[in-house]
Amino acid sequence: QLQLVESGGGLVQPGGSLRLSCAASGFTLDYNAIGWFRQAPGKEREGVSCISSDSSTLYADSVKGRFTISRDKAKNTVYLQMNSLAHEDTAVYYCAAGPTFCYFCSGYVCYAGGTNGMDYWGKGALVTVSS
Repeated sequence: QLQLVESGGGLVQPGGSLRLSCAASGFTLDYNAIGWFRQAPGKEREGVSCISSDSSTLYADSVKGRFTISRDKAKNTVYLQMNSLAHEDTAVYYCAAGPTFCYFCSGYVCYAGGTNGMDYWGKGALVTVSS
């Protein structure tokens, strides 16, 4: 079965850290664009970070300097290290992969073809930042 599975979400206090993992099964996670999205209650899904096949990375303005995306090809896994978490980071975080490319637009990470350009999506991991 071809799928992406996120893990590592949970409850964390403001200022804390979490590391999300996105593991691929059934295929090699070696796409042009592998990204993390998030969707907060009542808000649209937004692109948070992207790592390309050449290992270049992009970040939304809201997370730049706090979040780091990385990839372990041997483990077929992409990570999102999240530091200095704040209440506004509370959301369901999704990973996705596709043959498209990502770019920076209006403070966010966007994808050619939009979310339709991504072939695979995980089911999401809830991150709650609360004291």
